[in-house]
Amino acid sequence: MTDTPLRLVVLIGSHREGRFAPTVSRWFLGQVEQYADFDVEVIDAAEVGLTAEGPSPTASLPMLEAVGALAARMEAADAFVVVTPEYNHSYPASLKSLIDWHRTQWQAKPIGFVSYGGMSGGLRAVEHLRQVFAELHAVTVRDTVSFHLAWERFDEHGEARDPEGHARAAKTMLDQLVWWATTLRTARAERPYVTQSTGV
Repeated sequence: MTDTPLRLVVLIGSHREGRFAPTVSRWFLGQVEQYADFDVEVIDAAEVGLTAEGPSPTASLPMLEAVGALAARMEAADAFVVVTPEYNHSYPASLKSLIDWHRTQWQAKPIGFVSYGGMSGGLRAVEHLRQVFAELHAVTVRDTVSFHLAWERFDEHGEARDPEGHARAAKTMLDQLVWWATTLRTARAERPYVTQSTGV
């Protein structure tokens, strides 16, 4: 356990009406509760006021206000976990908007994934997200939690039908996230992260 709890922001990427995200997110937050290492905050793409439009100098005032309200919360994070479905072999536009409106908030921080979907379990969305976060100087952890045919993996009460198997997957990912978050928090404190060369 770290001396000071790690600030973990859980991002819920889906925004569609009738989405399955609340079921998956509730289950995952239950797994995180077992970790004293984390101080957890949830940011839900469906509730933060961002639209699918990307950063623009002509953005509306409500959009800019929503971004401003999120910036400090995300800047304080030591780590992120993205909960995402798969839409058309990739991730939701609402999640891309949330990512694109922020930059320094991601830098030199680790990101884990919980994905869900049909046969692929959302893993194609995760692989696309790894490329995006690499561009933003974030580190994505190797192991993920994925729910293939997600609607069959939970009962009518939202409980996982294979609690032990999915709990093991969550523990592996969270253990890696703790290691990376602790290491990178120490590194950022000792030496500011540099995104480009300052020249010779």
